[in-house]
Amino acid sequence: MGLSHVDDEGHARMVDVTGKAPTVREAVAAGEVVMRPETLALIQSRGLPKGDVLAVARVAGIMAAKRTPDLIPMCHPLPLGSVVIDFAFDDERSAVLISGRAKCTGVTGVEMEALTAVSVAALTIYDMCKAADRGMRIGNVRLLSKMGGKSGDVILEEGRKPPASRKDLTGKIVAVCVSDRKGTPKTSVAKALMRANWGIEGDAHAGEWHRQVALLAWESIQKALERGLDVGPGSFAENITTEGLELPSLPIGTRLRVGSAVLEVTQIGKEAHEHDVIHELVGDSVIPREGIFCRVVEGGTVKAGQSITVLTGKGQA
Repeated sequence: MGLSHVDDEGHARMVDVTGKAPTVREAVAAGEVVMRPETLALIQSRGLPKGDVLAVARVAGIMAAKRTPDLIPMCHPLPLGSVVIDFAFDDERSAVLISGRAKCTGVTGVEMEALTAVSVAALTIYDMCKAADRGMRIGNVRLLSKMGGKSGDVILEEGRKPPASRKDLTGKIVAVCVSDRKGTPKTSVAKALMRANWGIEGDAHAGEWHRQVALLAWESIQKALERGLDVGPGSFAENITTEGLELPSLPIGTRLRVGSAVLEVTQIGKEAHEHDVIHELVGDSVIPREGIFCRVVEGGTVKAGQSITVLTGKGQA
């Protein structure tokens, strides 16, 4: 495949899109700023003298997305309909995780707008915090997904492929589980309320961080049952037990409709602890290998029997 921004004679050019029909376009990008734990604590407590770091970074990212054609020479001006910048905290790595979502109805994609939004949000975090920590590292800026256009929907994350069919995009909730303490199995409840940017009401893992809700597939629990373990929904400290979705294949940044709530995947598995309480209690710890973690984008009620749907293609919520 040739480069679209180079003509037959090797000269840089702006691609002619005048004959293309407008369609809905969307792109999601991500990045991170790694810093000292003390700096992250200052951001979380809004203790820096320049003010609310993430509020300023969010506005900067949105403004940058709108100025993308002024910054990237061959980009077309686009009528952006929506730019959303979100943040999450990775306390273990002492990092601010950034996601940027750009959307428009236009004749070309918005990947560069999403990437520019994330990049400038990261630079703004650095600028707001540099007096406290000049050793911060901006990195891992990448495109997670794009929707619309001639090439269709594409999900990218470390070589992961999008689900192959509509059937693979929908599953069901087997159980909803909560606990009032971390490091313990969770108990099934009839229904639960998810709060945006918090998690499940009454659950010990809720809070302003990136692992607000844990999901594990019933298929993973079945494998443990076949090995003779006495386990069920909640035994591995997951909040939502699902069926019909290959959870570990979902790229970071994927959004899920879970009951009436919307979640966004923030982490695939996790590092197993040397003294894992769940492993000691039930004989294994499946979540680090096969579970996923999400933050709550839109609150709502969830209960067993409801559907869980990957929100990626056209015509989905």
